Amino acid sequence: MNFEKVVFGFFILLAATLNFGFFVGDISQPALHNVNELFAAIVVNLIATALKFGDRTQIGAVHLSTSLVAVLQLIAAAVTWAVAVHALGDGSSASMTPHTTASVVSLSGGALFANVVSVILLIAETIMLRR
Repeated sequence: MNFEKVVFGFFILLAATLNFGFFVGDISQPALHNVNELFAAIVVNLIATALKFGDRTQIGAVHLSTSLVAVLQLIAAAVTWAVAVHALGDGSSASMTPHTTASVVSLSGGALFANVVSVILLIAETIMLRR
C-alpha cells in the first residue's frame, strides 16, 4: 500500500465531506451552517491543494484545477460571511441575513461540485491503475 496515495485520497475525501457538511441544510438559515465547519473545509481544501502540486500528469493538472476552484469558492464564501458579520453587522452571527447566508451556502455549493469532480477523478485514476 502506498502511504502517499492514502494521505492524498484521505484529504480529497475529507475536503469533500467537510464541504458537504457545511452545505447541507436550509439555504437561508444561518444557524444550520457553522462558520467553524466552513473554516475547517477551507483548511483541508488548502492541504489537499498543496498535495496536488507535485503531480505532473494531465489528470494531476485537472486535480489541481478542481482544488483551486474549490479553495477560491470557499475563500469567497468566508469573505462574504466576514464582511456581513464584521463589516456590516455587529460582530455576531445574528447579523447574518437569509440573503447573505444563501450567498455563502451557494458559494460553498460551487466548491462542493469541484470537490465531487476531484473525487470522481480520484476514483477514475484508481480504476485505471494496473498492477
